[in-house]
Amino acid sequence: MKKPDRNAQQKFIKSRKAELDYARKLRSVAKQIDHIVRGLAPNGVVGDLGELTRSLHRYAETITPWAESVAKRMLQDIARRDADMWKQFSNEMGRDLQALIENAPIGRAMAQALNDQVKLIQSLPLEAAQRVHDLTILGLSDSTRASEIAKEIFDTGNVTKSRATMIARTEVGRTATELTKVRAESAGITHYIWRTSMDSDVRKSHRKMNGKVIAFNEAPEVDPGKHYHAGSFPNCRCYCEPIIPEDYK
Repeated sequence: MKKPDRNAQQKFIKSRKAELDYARKLRSVAKQIDHIVRGLAPNGVVGDLGELTRSLHRYAETITPWAESVAKRMLQDIARRDADMWKQFSNEMGRDLQALIENAPIGRAMAQALNDQVKLIQSLPLEAAQRVHDLTILGLSDSTRASEIAKEIFDTGNVTKSRATMIARTEVGRTATELTKVRAESAGITHYIWRTSMDSDVRKSHRKMNGKVIAFNEAPEVDPGKHYHAGSFPNCRCYCEPIIPEDYK
């Protein structure tokens, strides 16, 4: 089996740093959501469900400019790191191939990714509002679970914090994969090697994928009925190592 390329490994390490930074910022949203919920539902008892819901919806609107700024920084960071990785491959490429990669049409992919990230960030308070609403209605219909449901409402901030972390891990990896794919395909590079993070947390199905050659234009079936590329599945920390054809070396 071909050993992992050091340049690709370094890109993975840097993407991991970007993930941690993005997660830290998204968890600050969860912290504010926790403040809103606990302020309007002390001990998990909702005094005015309408006001709590409106407060979380207002917060989703308020953070839009901030969400755009945070998401844009993350995307620019990933794009820069991806570009750096390709530059490090330059010793293996001819000038024509380098030019194709440098002029890859990543603008559309970046614009779509920015739109997706803003919606995901806004979804944190919106989903929290829906969660509190559903739990409150459940409490009204099942008084025997009132104390248990109150604890779940009170724990909304922690639930949101976990989702924020998951979003950061998933989206940084997914964005890195998409940009690598766009640049590779623009240069006629058709395949990559699936690489894992090589630690004990790698899921079994992904360990089986490690080292396999994958076509960029056809996501493999990694789990039964689930097709996706390395780094594109929720909480996946795998990455793509593009295969430079011999003709370009």
